Amino acid sequence: MSEVKVNKVSPRSGTGVQLGDAGDTVTVPASANLTVGGTLTATTGGGIQNAALANSAITINGSAVSLGGSVTVGETKPTVTGVNPSTIENTATNVVITGTNFVSIPQVEAISSTGAVTIANSVSFSSATSITANFTIAVDGTYFIRVENNDGNAARSSSALLTVSDAPGWTTAAGSLGTIAGDFSGTVATVAASGDTVTFSEVTSVLTNASQANCTLNSSTGVITTSDFGGSSTAATLYTFTLRATDAQGQTADRVFTLQSSFGSTGSGGFN
Repeated sequence: MSEVKVNKVSPRSGTGVQLGDAGDTVTVPASANLTVGGTLTATTGGGIQNAALANSAITINGSAVSLGGSVTVGETKPTVTGVNPSTIENTATNVVITGTNFVSIPQVEAISSTGAVTIANSVSFSSATSITANFTIAVDGTYFIRVENNDGNAARSSSALLTVSDAPGWTTAAGSLGTIAGDFSGTVATVAASGDTVTFSEVTSVLTNASQANCTLNSSTGVITTSDFGGSSTAATLYTFTLRATDAQGQTADRVFTLQSSFGSTGSGGFN
């Protein structure tokens, strides 16, 4: 393989210049500039190393283009990596979407597994990695998130990041669960709520506190039992407490209940 060195070429108008043959190395001095006033066509069977073009430039119609660096070819598309919260109800809710390459202000959609599309009510731009979309989605289910920048570049999340689900609903009315005889042992009451795999817990520390109502709450069934209602108390007492129903999506609903203890003939529990 031979090497061709060109110090200066000034072709006549309408003519072309061929530098070397196939397999030859063409060396351009580091300080050289290639000025093109029309169209430059380059055909190579191999490649030109960046290092060989360092500090060189091509001037095309008066604009200098530096050589020897790197060029990113293609469009910049956004990505969608996460949402917060990941579970919402059917009412209008703000959802923070994280990802990359967001451009103010994109269009955001929630796409269900059936292909149904819900466009966000509004979108606010925080940064190239964070936007907030407000959704009102009527149908429960899981949803992919699609973000389209105003230049037309778009991306959809690789998985269904958003879950739409009703919060659990109490079917037991708030308020009194009954009057129970002091020192009663057995089932006191049962609470219930609708939803997807609902579990029960106490928010306060009254019902299950040994020094107060002294009861046990079954987290799966909502059954309240006791081995000694009211514990060591010998005075009629109204116990007020808050229970929480939690569904499989982590949504909660709280409700306040009461239990009254009694002593003597007014008690409604513990009599056989």
